[in-house]
Amino acid sequence: MKYFHHKQNRGSGLSDNDPLTGVANLFDLGLVFIVGLLLALFGAFHLEDLFLEDSELTIIKRSASGEMEIITKKGKKIEAMKVTKEKAKGMGERLGTAYRLADGSMVYVPETQ
Repeated sequence: MKYFHHKQNRGSGLSDNDPLTGVANLFDLGLVFIVGLLLALFGAFHLEDLFLEDSELTIIKRSASGEMEIITKKGKKIEAMKVTKEKAKGMGERLGTAYRLADGSMVYVPETQ
């Protein structure tokens, strides 16, 4: 039965020169990079409280067009509310004054009653 023993190594020769062999490794590397980037962003913006069940968190975000969005988290419930100029109008009372210092930090001085 020598006719089964003829030399035709196409399978092993193709796998050595296959350009798609590294794609699986690049995909895994991309997933690790994305997870690392997400963890770095959560750490940079101190958003670890989003994962805690009993935490309360409020984020105020302003877009380049001036539109504001308020994101609140109480327990497991997360709400996002867009604030337009019409929603921001209304009666209120002055609570105090905020000052921006030379180093960029802000100081709030409450009104005296």
